[in-house]
Amino acid sequence: MAKRILNMTPLELTNLTKEELLSAIAANEGRMLASETIGITLPLLTDVTNAEFAASMGADLILLNMFDVREPRIMALPNVEPMETVREVKRLTGRLVGVNLEPVEDAAKSENAQTMWEMSPGRYATAENAALAQSMGVDMIVLTGNPGNGVSNEAITSSLRSISEKVGGKIVLAAGKMHAAGVIGEGGENIITEEDVRQFAQAGADVILMPAPGTVPGITTEYIRGLVSYAHSLGKMTVTAIGTSQEGADTDTIKRIALECKMTGTDIHHIGDSGCLGMALPENIMAYSIAIRGVRHTYHRMAQSIAR
Repeated sequence: MAKRILNMTPLELTNLTKEELLSAIAANEGRMLASETIGITLPLLTDVTNAEFAASMGADLILLNMFDVREPRIMALPNVEPMETVREVKRLTGRLVGVNLEPVEDAAKSENAQTMWEMSPGRYATAENAALAQSMGVDMIVLTGNPGNGVSNEAITSSLRSISEKVGGKIVLAAGKMHAAGVIGEGGENIITEEDVRQFAQAGADVILMPAPGTVPGITTEYIRGLVSYAHSLGKMTVTAIGTSQEGADTDTIKRIALECKMTGTDIHHIGDSGCLGMALPENIMAYSIAIRGVRHTYHRMAQSIAR
């Protein structure tokens, strides 16, 4: 029987193969929490990385957003060689680490052009960047889009196919959108459809990402439940994501979203990085964790030494 994420020590969490990780997620029965963080903004605790802060509140997986695999930078991280950046995050947190890569089709048309959020070479969803991420020790690559970057489902499918051919046998691949990501016509229920799920699955996704119920207009528990069931029928896992700044809402809202996601049957729960910019409100990470797995497992994850 596969060991579940809930019972893994930091040493075990940070040394999993792709097959071991997928088995551990399945055995966890919908009680895995991923917390998205940004490393290029000032950390909430100034001299402690947002990754460490999120891990301390109960997250199992730290998802690095705005992370450039060619020029990696995480504020407050000790100075290490660039290729050791992800492994240093794993050493300090004792957690799984994923990165977002974005299949942006036309960066010149992005709303983020000439801002601090502008795309950089190491953030594009290319096979070369994915291979670099894998060699850095990343456990999961998520193909998705930040607000305003103009990432379409068609672009995700195309990038996913080439990345899967390059590193699909070595690393968990997730694909989907938390919001429209700046694409007119892919709002509401059109953010992700059964056809999108099918195409992502065929292109090599191990995990299908979709908005959490209540986070995007028109996205209901029933609708996401149907997509989750369909993904499972294809042999794929799912992650429901809060990507609309509701990670900065009150804890009652977070707990409601968490339970709605639980009712969809999702395998992984995701909480975004914009409570205060850079990560979710810390109390919301803990509240989400308690809602899906109770205080025993939450406190256990929070309290266990990374030396174990």
